[in-house]
Amino acid sequence: MRQIAIIGAGQAGLQLALGLQHHGYQVTLVADRTPEQVESGRVMSTQALFHDACETERQLGLNFWDGLCPPIEGIAFSVPHPELAGQKAVAFEAQLNDPAYSIDQRVKFAHWQRTFAERGGQVMTEQADVDTAERLSVTHDLVLVATGKGDLGRIFARDESRSPYNAPQRHLALAYFKGVRPRPGHSAVSFNLIPGVGEVFLMPGLTRTGDGAWLPYENVLIEAVPGGPLDVFGDVGDSGEQVRRMLSLMATFTPWEYDRVKDAELTDPVGTLVGRVTPQVRRPVATLPSGRPVLGLGDALVVNDPLTGQGAGSAARAAAVYLERILWQRERPFDRSWMHDTFEDYWGYARYVTQWTNALLAPPPPHVLGVLDAAQRHPSLAHAFVNGFNHPPQFFPWLTSPQEAVTFMTRHGAPSPAVHA
Repeated sequence: MRQIAIIGAGQAGLQLALGLQHHGYQVTLVADRTPEQVESGRVMSTQALFHDACETERQLGLNFWDGLCPPIEGIAFSVPHPELAGQKAVAFEAQLNDPAYSIDQRVKFAHWQRTFAERGGQVMTEQADVDTAERLSVTHDLVLVATGKGDLGRIFARDESRSPYNAPQRHLALAYFKGVRPRPGHSAVSFNLIPGVGEVFLMPGLTRTGDGAWLPYENVLIEAVPGGPLDVFGDVGDSGEQVRRMLSLMATFTPWEYDRVKDAELTDPVGTLVGRVTPQVRRPVATLPSGRPVLGLGDALVVNDPLTGQGAGSAARAAAVYLERILWQRERPFDRSWMHDTFEDYWGYARYVTQWTNALLAPPPPHVLGVLDAAQRHPSLAHAFVNGFNHPPQFFPWLTSPQEAVTFMTRHGAPSPAVHA
């Protein structure tokens, strides 16, 4: 059986390693931390996984938390009124056809890494670099890089034609809270869009306490337009100060969300994170100093801002596409042509995620605002919009075309002259 090495133990790297292992491949996984270090470390992201992405895990029997994790049953979308404090200019909600889930990645990745090792996989724990990739390329038929960190991530050249931004478009503050008051009705991702200012998200998830007990919690993510009124976390000193600033902003901009969170507490002392992401796409194949090629995977190649909640799902989709193409290749060489074609197969889906996310980083154009406004009055339109989060190609072509937006609205019984503004 051919030997494959994967550098990076996140959603894409672990899922592909376990998938290949399931099909009998000999896999070497390089992780920068042990499972115990992952479990005790700082939170990593909001990690929403919508239904289609969940299915890629279920097909491999990796859905260990289906019966435990609180389901995300829908999405509630709000735009605060620009002049009337505490009121909403736009507000609608709808249920997903199938629920989404959010598992604390500290729990998920630690368990997956242990599962891989228990099933006979080889795990190397080290801070991988280019030399690591070189060593592995000598003894393995294929080396995949599933991390964009450090010098190893930088060996993949930026694809300028697919990367419109050169700097972070949002500054991020994330916290995991226990004791958040549930929203009325069904559970949901609460998506609050504040044009020109940023976004505020709430989303239910599942983690574990230090003694191993399961703990439902709520992700709270603030995305700040750089230099704007939400951008106050650059000098935050500790978790307590970060939480105080987050609550203050929510009380001002989204008081309906503040009321849910004001009496909550952090899940753990390292349940917060601040950061920023530069959205970009990198070219899929890099050449090592020896001349041997390596293939990128997941966010080693495609990095989007988290405001559309697609990071974990896109990584899962990438792992599924790569797995299928590796199995299909059988004994044929993993040459540069195959590597490029494998990524382009994935990009056929990922381009919609990237285009949609990049579009939302800019102020919404009139035809998009028209769709959002009409969704308040037409449940079919709201349902179609919400379920696009599971399958982002559904946002096209109406997202980028005023004429197609008219067609989209009419299809759902909601013609509106606002689209022509």
